[in-house]
Amino acid sequence: MDKKFTFEEIFKQNENRIHYQIHKLQIRDPHNEFYVEGLYAMWLAYKKYQPDKGPLATYFNFAIRNRMIDMIRSKSREQKITEAYIQKESIDKYDGNHSTTSPAPILSLKGIEVADTELWDEVRRILTPNQWKWVYHYVLHGLSLKEIAEREGVSVDAVKSWSREARKKLQASDVLKSFEK
Repeated sequence: MDKKFTFEEIFKQNENRIHYQIHKLQIRDPHNEFYVEGLYAMWLAYKKYQPDKGPLATYFNFAIRNRMIDMIRSKSREQKITEAYIQKESIDKYDGNHSTTSPAPILSLKGIEVADTELWDEVRRILTPNQWKWVYHYVLHGLSLKEIAEREGVSVDAVKSWSREARKKLQASDVLKSFEK
C-alpha cells in the first residue's frame, strides 16, 4: 500500500469497527482498555496492510477482534491466578489454631490462671453464649476455628464472627485490665 491516506483519516472512517467488536464480544469496557487495544490493533493493521492480500476493512475487523480476544484471555488468566493466590492466602491466614484478624493480640493470658474462676465468670457474664463457646474452646482448650465449627455444627465464618465480637467486648471492658499487673 502506498499509504495515500494518513492513519488519522483511516481511523476516523473506521473507528466504529472498534466499538462494533467491543459490542459483538459483549465486553464491558468502563476504563476504555479494550478501546485502546482496538485502536492499537488498527494501527498495527494499518502499518502491516498488504493490498494484494484482501480489503483493508476485513483486515481491520480481523486484527481488532483477535487482539481483543487475546486481551480477554490474558485478563481471564490473570484473574484465575489472583483468585488462586487469594484463596491460598485465606487458607493460610484462617486455617489452624490461630487468628490474625488483628495485628496485635487483643486477648493476653499473661498472669491469668485458668483456675481463676472469678475472672472467667466475669468474662462469661459479658459475652453471649456463642462468644463464650469461642473463648472456652479456643482460648482455654486451644482448639482451631475449624474444630470449634465442627464441634458446634456451624460454619468457620460463624466462629470467626463470635471471635471478633468477643474480642471487641473484652477489649472494651475492664475485665482483663484489672487482672493484668
